[in-house]
Amino acid sequence: MKNKLLVHAAQAAMAACLTLCTSSIAFPETKDIKDQVEQSQKASKAFGEIMDAPDKGIPQNLLDRAKCVAVFPSVLKAGFIVGGRGGRGVASCRTATGWSAPAYFNLGGGSVGLQIGAESTDFVLLIMNDKGMNSLLSDQFTVGGDASVAAGPVGRQAGADTDAKFNAEILSYSRSKGLFGGLELKGVVIKPDKDDMKEVYGANVTAKDVLNGNKTASAPTTVSAFPTTLGRYSGKSGK
Repeated sequence: MKNKLLVHAAQAAMAACLTLCTSSIAFPETKDIKDQVEQSQKASKAFGEIMDAPDKGIPQNLLDRAKCVAVFPSVLKAGFIVGGRGGRGVASCRTATGWSAPAYFNLGGGSVGLQIGAESTDFVLLIMNDKGMNSLLSDQFTVGGDASVAAGPVGRQAGADTDAKFNAEILSYSRSKGLFGGLELKGVVIKPDKDDMKEVYGANVTAKDVLNGNKTASAPTTVSAFPTTLGRYSGKSGK
C-alpha cells in the first residue's frame, strides 16, 4: 500500500510538472493583440463606408491601379496656437496571392496657426506606383516630400482631370464629419509602428517584410479585416 501511495504521489507530481512546463512554454505565444486587431477593423470599417457611399467613393479605376492602400482612421487634430496631427493606421499592398497582411504605421505632422477644438478625420492614401511603394516600405517618409502627392478625385470625377494625377506617387483623401473628398496631404510623416509590428508578428519582422508578402504565413487571422475588405472592392492586380 505504501509503495502504491508513493507511485501515485510521484505520478501526480510529474503531471503537475508537465502542466506547469506546458503552460510556461505556451504563455509567450498567447499574445494580447486586441488593440492591433481593432486598428485593422477600424480601417476596414472606414474604407468600406467610404466605398459604399453612392457616387462618393474612390473611383474604381484608381483603386484597381493602386499598389498599396493605407488607412488612418480617426486621426485627431487638436490644439491651441500650435496644432498638430497624429494617428495610427494600417496599410496593405498587392502580392502574387492577393492583398498582404496589414502592416502598422504612425502618421504625424504639424502646423502652426490658431486652431481651437478637436476634429477627428479618416485619411486614405492610395500608393499608385513603385516609387510610392518604395517610400512606404522605407523606415520613414514625408508625404509631398519624399513622395509626391495629389488630392484624389472622387466618384465619377475620374475622367480627363484624373490623368494629370497619375504621375503622383500618392493620391490622398480625407473624411471628416461625414464629408469625403480629395485632400493634398502634404508635410505629414509616415513611419512603421515598430511596437505594433512586434506585438503582431514577433521580433525582427518589418513592415517591408509583411507588405511584400514575405511573412503572411505568420499573420494572425484576427488582423485580416482590412486586407479582406480591400479584396472585396478590388481583386485585380495593380498596373
